[in-house]
Amino acid sequence: MAHVVEVRGLKKYFDGDVKAVDGVDLATEPGEYLVLLGPSGCGKTTLLRVIAGLEEPTDGEILIGGNVVNGLPPRARGIAMVFQSYALYPHKSVLDNITFPLKAAGMEPEAREKKVAWATELLGIDRLLDRKPRYLSGGERQRVALARAIVRDPSVFLLDEPLSNLDAKLRTSARDELKQFQERLGTTTIYVTHDQVEAMGLGDRIAVILDGKVRQIGRPREVYSDPADTFVATFIGSPPMNLIERGDHILGFRPENFLPVDAINTRGDNVLEVDVHVYRIEYLSGDRHVYATVPSLAADTHIIARIPATVDVGVSENEEQRFAIHEKDLRFFDSKSGERVDARPVRL
Repeated sequence: MAHVVEVRGLKKYFDGDVKAVDGVDLATEPGEYLVLLGPSGCGKTTLLRVIAGLEEPTDGEILIGGNVVNGLPPRARGIAMVFQSYALYPHKSVLDNITFPLKAAGMEPEAREKKVAWATELLGIDRLLDRKPRYLSGGERQRVALARAIVRDPSVFLLDEPLSNLDAKLRTSARDELKQFQERLGTTTIYVTHDQVEAMGLGDRIAVILDGKVRQIGRPREVYSDPADTFVATFIGSPPMNLIERGDHILGFRPENFLPVDAINTRGDNVLEVDVHVYRIEYLSGDRHVYATVPSLAADTHIIARIPATVDVGVSENEEQRFAIHEKDLRFFDSKSGERVDARPVRL
């Protein structure tokens, strides 16, 4: 079966030399939820717009359903896009907003009515059909935009930060709704966000992007546990991965794997123990974030440990304490390139 969306050697330059997308290769699997994750300005939205046909690529190919679609207008690509602003017509009712693309396609009134009834019931907005967008909440406007997209029976959804205008509480519930909705529909979805929580919660796979390049693509657990380079290691995770310079390589480990020696199982696996000086403790959602320096290392070397609420071990500020980590939880990166390398001998 052909990939639903595939890009090969895709490049998009602005003003001749601004490389918004710089040689991207990726392919979606049918029905998957692929998240493009990266900081503002990394090229993820430009990549989405090129796939949609809203921007022409400088080089490379875009394939949808196995067919090259370079040069085709958005309507001919079999995609539906939901923007950050939702782009609803303010003077039209919810019904007219959803019906608009079907009228434009020349669908018969009876068929339009059935399609709209199906989409609005699926998204729980069938009671809102007579309202104008200004009388809707942010979450309701989002669902109207989704309904307008799905009535077209697209082969792929392209979602550009559709939750960013919602408040934190609504964003959490909307994220859950989006995931359930996509699973029920089974439509391949490419979702752009700068929010790692959204990416980890929604994505079947995550493509981490920086400076127009895909730095790593994989399942959320894989990208989190086995980052391909130091950018991915520190961009994903809160607190981020600890990185310590060790000559020709950088030693990395996640804060939740670095615990007081009394709280770690030292049997079986090799364990690295180190004395740290604790200078600050934060209490967040029951967890303790422990900020420490390592007396045996340079003075500017700081380490963060995250102790879960289930671990009942005393830790005090302005004291030295012995911490430990299993060597299997250590990651190694090249000091110059930042890319992952094989394990090295360890001593702190």
